[in-house]
Amino acid sequence: METSQFDYVLPDELIAQEPVEPRDRSRLMVVRRDSRTIEHSVFSELPNFLNHGDLLVRNNSKVVPARLIGSRASTGGKWEGLFLRESTQDDCWEILATTRGKPVEGEKVIVRRTLNDPENLVLTLVSRRDDGRWLVRPESSAPAFTLLERFGHVPLPPYIRKGVEAANDRSRYQTVYAKNPGSVAAPTAGLHFTDQVIANLREKGITFEDVTLHVGIGTFRPIEVDRIEDHVLHSEWAELSEATSTAIHDARSRKHRVVAVGTTSARVLETAAASAEPSSRDVLPFRGETAMYLLPGHEFRAIDALVTNFHLPRSSLLVLVSAFAGVELTRAAYAEAVAKRYRFYSYGDAMLIL
Repeated sequence: METSQFDYVLPDELIAQEPVEPRDRSRLMVVRRDSRTIEHSVFSELPNFLNHGDLLVRNNSKVVPARLIGSRASTGGKWEGLFLRESTQDDCWEILATTRGKPVEGEKVIVRRTLNDPENLVLTLVSRRDDGRWLVRPESSAPAFTLLERFGHVPLPPYIRKGVEAANDRSRYQTVYAKNPGSVAAPTAGLHFTDQVIANLREKGITFEDVTLHVGIGTFRPIEVDRIEDHVLHSEWAELSEATSTAIHDARSRKHRVVAVGTTSARVLETAAASAEPSSRDVLPFRGETAMYLLPGHEFRAIDALVTNFHLPRSSLLVLVSAFAGVELTRAAYAEAVAKRYRFYSYGDAMLIL
């Protein structure tokens, strides 16, 4: 399919720059695949659209303060990096970095939380990979996530205040159930959940299970080829436990729905289902890397409904939503969202696809 089919025009003022408070006051578009109808609500009303026995599967990955701001020790020039993951090579980190000039291997970078902060983190540039990523080695022996909490900034996407962190982003660009650190971008569908919404869902007999997918920058990379089939996703680490696999099997055996909270959860679930016999619709335990790219025509074996946000044009996330809801219905829903002034992207509104 042509990538242009997943493009749309979005006025800049509909790109949410601040989150709604409280979280569950964001708007909720409800899209029904069987009747091809669209309803409008608010996220706090989510329990009204789900049934007793439904199982919500959410991504419990925690966003780390992965944005690092510093200077090159040799020139004093500004340097900025994005922590991607810990490397298996000699206590190194894998990062993306930008700076003027051409840094060389062995050069040192000084990272500070603020410009005049006397405390600093020294990184040594070890090697540059062909894809532009660097391996760097911190001089401190403290755990990576401890250092990031101390020196890092929230890795906001550039369409939110050009990536500049505000005081409440550390808590707000994080789900209330985040547990396992490792993401460099939020699993944004989960940002709408509050403790009260979760309590209301449980009171109705709706249950929860968690998976983990550490969201990387590749998830949000635009599709830059003419055909969506030619786009390649970077792999991301994911896990679905034996307990979650059992809960899904039990829900299915009772004819209840499995609702993925976010495209990341959907990808974990479909990855875990791919190794089972197609006729069984089992979702087996999984732990490892996944680069599953869900395109129109994919037969969804693990999920029956999807909670999601409104995604960027020409993105693999929009392609996934179109694969689940159908291309034409997704296009109609997005056109209505623009017409009715929904808020888009990470801090924007939500969609429930049934």
